[in-house]
Amino acid sequence: MAKALLVSPSYFIFLIFLIFSYATIPIFGEEYSYVKTMDLEKMNLPKEKVTHFQLYWQDVVSGSNATSVTVIEALNNSTFFGSVNIIDNSLTVGPNLSSKTVGKSQGLYASTGLEESSLLMVMNFAFTDGKYNGSTFTVVGRNNVNAEVREMPIIGGSGLFRFARGYVLASTYSFSDNGDGTIEYNCYVIHH
Repeated sequence: MAKALLVSPSYFIFLIFLIFSYATIPIFGEEYSYVKTMDLEKMNLPKEKVTHFQLYWQDVVSGSNATSVTVIEALNNSTFFGSVNIIDNSLTVGPNLSSKTVGKSQGLYASTGLEESSLLMVMNFAFTDGKYNGSTFTVVGRNNVNAEVREMPIIGGSGLFRFARGYVLASTYSFSDNGDGTIEYNCYVIHH
């Protein structure tokens, strides 16, 4: 007849804890092995500065050279609720479409207001000229179209705008009967 092995409750709990520890250490250890805390001072980043850009966002919805295309039609004709436009709009130094282009605003805007004209803006300001050529910053936020000045946050960037943050102030410069619009953007970017 087999002899029963008597184990004290505290020894049994210790064994269970030990087995559980060995079984979970590789799982938890591997999960966080790719994370490393960095010291910003050791990254040799330049001192932060604030850069102001005054740009004109050229939203062309009409004609064969449209830079803003509706990909989802509106469900509500009074506020255009539900419509989504994909954009590749020019960023110019002056309000005229023929002004010097220094970049593109690429992304989308969606009409999100049921009772008022408001947009969700998701766009990268991608620079193609001068010192900032190849650098971008990202604007994501609510654009209350009927407000005189609309504020939206800058949430990040790349290139010379790495670690960027800040805000933009948008105001309508002109809006034509065919739906084309020119919006003045004053961008305040904190970056290294």
